[in-house]
Amino acid sequence: MEKKLFKAILFDLDGTLLHTAPDLTVAVNNLRIEYGLPALPADEAVAMVGRGAINLVRRALREVIDQTTERGESFDIDAAYARFAEHYHASNGQKTVEYAGVTNTLQRLHAQGIRLGIVTNKPSEFSLPLVRQFGWDKLFEVVVCGDTTPFKKPNPAPLAFALQTLKVAANETLMVGDSMNDALAAQAAGCACTILSYGYNEGTPMREALTEHQLNIAVFDEFSQAVPA
Repeated sequence: MEKKLFKAILFDLDGTLLHTAPDLTVAVNNLRIEYGLPALPADEAVAMVGRGAINLVRRALREVIDQTTERGESFDIDAAYARFAEHYHASNGQKTVEYAGVTNTLQRLHAQGIRLGIVTNKPSEFSLPLVRQFGWDKLFEVVVCGDTTPFKKPNPAPLAFALQTLKVAANETLMVGDSMNDALAAQAAGCACTILSYGYNEGTPMREALTEHQLNIAVFDEFSQAVPA
C-alpha cells in the first residue's frame, strides 16, 4: 500500500496471519462425526469460521440442533462447545502455517517502531498458543481475543480495547484483515483498513463482499502489500 504513517497496526489472526483451516477442519469434522453427521469438505468447514467459536459449533451442528428443536427439546450448546474445544485443542497448530512473508513483515514493522496488535474473534484458549508457537509474543503488544470483551467483530469494541491498551488514536491505526467482520469493525471504530483476498470470509470473496456493502477498501493478494512499505 502507499506510504502512510501509522502509529499502530492491528491484525486479524485466522485467514490473515495464519492459515488455520486444516486444523479447524479436523476439529469441525471430528465434532460432526461424534454427533452422527458426515464430515465436510474443507471449504465448507472453513466457510463456518468468522463469528466466534460458539457460532462455529452452531453452524457445524445445524442439522442436529434443528432436529432437537423440532422435538421440542433444548440443545446443550455448552456441552457441544466443550467437545469441539477438546477436538480443537488436539489439532490446533498441527498443520497451521503462516502466510508468505508474515513474520518478516511483522519484524520489519516492529523494528520501525510501529505498535502491533492482534484482534481476533477466536477464543484466547486457541489464539494465544498460536501466537507463542510462531514466536510472535514479543512482537505484539496486545492480543484481543473473542473472549476479551463482551463483544466480537464486527462490533468495534475489540478494536477500541486494543486502541485503549496501546494508547493510540483510531485515525493513527490501520486494521488488516480478511473478512467483512474486519472491514465493518474498522469502519465503526474509525480506523483505516486494508483487506487480504486469500482469507476466510464465510465463503464469499472479499472484493465481491465489499462491493455489495459499497465499501471502498483496498484488497491485496499478498500480506506484505497490505501494510505500509
